[in-house]
Amino acid sequence: MQALDLALFHALNADATTAPAVVAAALWVSLKMPFVILGALLALTLAGPAAQRRPLLRALAAMALAWVNVQLLRQGLHVPRPGELGIGTQWVEHGARTGFPSMHTAAAFALAAGIALGRLQRGLAWVAWSAALAMGWSRICLGAHFPTDVAGGAAVGVLSACCVRWMATAIPAVLPQKS
Repeated sequence: MQALDLALFHALNADATTAPAVVAAALWVSLKMPFVILGALLALTLAGPAAQRRPLLRALAAMALAWVNVQLLRQGLHVPRPGELGIGTQWVEHGARTGFPSMHTAAAFALAAGIALGRLQRGLAWVAWSAALAMGWSRICLGAHFPTDVAGGAAVGVLSACCVRWMATAIPAVLPQKS
């Protein structure tokens, strides 16, 4: 483990001296915010303007691809979580499941990048990027991940969104056109 990774973890991981409001905020971001965002996305996709449906569906597809990519990476790697190594304070239980890359962070960054690449409203993109950064912070704050797990999740998420965007533009170009 790198010294910088461990130092950042200790700087961000909540402990007994951390204000309860900070822990509560991190718990909300990690455990509740994904459901709020998913509900909002589904509502926007179903009830929003037709022009935003395709980009939102691509963002959701990026999240799904990020999930698959994280599962594949985790099959080949076992990177212990802080709790497995007895490091820091854990506010959520994870056991001995591999921590690299962070699934929560991958999904959040896939969504943010998917929204940005879909050229949806700029304000929506800012909210999505802010939520993604908050998710990464919360996973370290709660002791669920090391910073490298979060950075890996962010990379997987952004790359997944780029792949979905590329597929959405490349595949129609190679498919036969109707005559």
